[in-house]
Amino acid sequence: MLPPVWPRTIFSGIQPTGIPHLGNYLGALSNWVKIQKDAQPEDTLLFSIVGWHALTLPQRPKLLAQSRRDALAVLLAVGLDPQKSIIFHQDHNPLHTELAWILSCMTPTGKLRRMTTWKTRLAESRNANDESEVDESLLNAGLLTYPVLQAADILVYRATEVPVGEDQRQHLELCRDLAESFNNTYKGRQPMFPIPTSLITPAKRILSLKDPSSKMSKSAANPDSRILLTDTPDEISRKVRAAVTDSIATGITYDPVERPGTSNLLTILAACADEDITLVAERFSGKSHGDLKREVTEAVNGLFERPRAEFERLKQDPGHLDIVARNGASKARTLSAQTMHQLRWRIGLRD
Repeated sequence: MLPPVWPRTIFSGIQPTGIPHLGNYLGALSNWVKIQKDAQPEDTLLFSIVGWHALTLPQRPKLLAQSRRDALAVLLAVGLDPQKSIIFHQDHNPLHTELAWILSCMTPTGKLRRMTTWKTRLAESRNANDESEVDESLLNAGLLTYPVLQAADILVYRATEVPVGEDQRQHLELCRDLAESFNNTYKGRQPMFPIPTSLITPAKRILSLKDPSSKMSKSAANPDSRILLTDTPDEISRKVRAAVTDSIATGITYDPVERPGTSNLLTILAACADEDITLVAERFSGKSHGDLKREVTEAVNGLFERPRAEFERLKQDPGHLDIVARNGASKARTLSAQTMHQLRWRIGLRD
């Protein structure tokens, strides 16, 4: 028997953790827009604000509510189109959590404890490098099981492809394992789930402007280490001028090991201009860091000008955001209800 041909369905999500920075935009959001642009009419694209995942860390309710709305405005501002993609709040569709519970009953806790995120949080709980020194009782159960919810986010729509960064590959592997396990446990005329694959998209690793040994991050203590979508042109100029480079006075070269700060600026410029970084570096070989920083500033301002203005406009129109969220959730629930109706029947929870 030939394997089933699954309709192409792409799912990805973003946490409502504040205004995205340049690294978020170049690493994920711009790729989502490209996926939408390249999609065929019969493809299904789902982009979600994953509010339930945010609850694995303490949240202030009013701030979380605002962050959820801001995240939706960001997705629209960067170019996602509700007429072409299903854009919705994960927490508006309870079928995610229903499937997560069913999958959690099939997931060994040992596998979850081996997840990198869990081990990292364990180490952070006591600022310890040795995992034997940390105390699991300091962490909540949601942090342990949220990879199962991530799998449910994907499988409830029978997604065939998932855009993932390097730090999410382990979570997709768990999702694939759970899909295969379910298919083998509850057999039918055809498998219940496709085995989702990673959608490889070009993603630039943008580093901190103040510490180029680490990624650009919203949680870094120094706000000048990151460029936010909402930063004004003057703020962007100031942050880029103050970015760490190196003490080599002559010439600009791309050398991430020996010259990480300079190389980070070259990476940003190449990504903003959609140019090959080797060609960009060659163009600056006889120039100064001042020349490089001026061009980086112009490129980032040009990149953010339209989405920044659109974001500010959308924030002033909460009624439109509510309509987009409501319509997106309705479409998402319709798709996932088909999956869950068949799944309940297959596992014995028949209506």
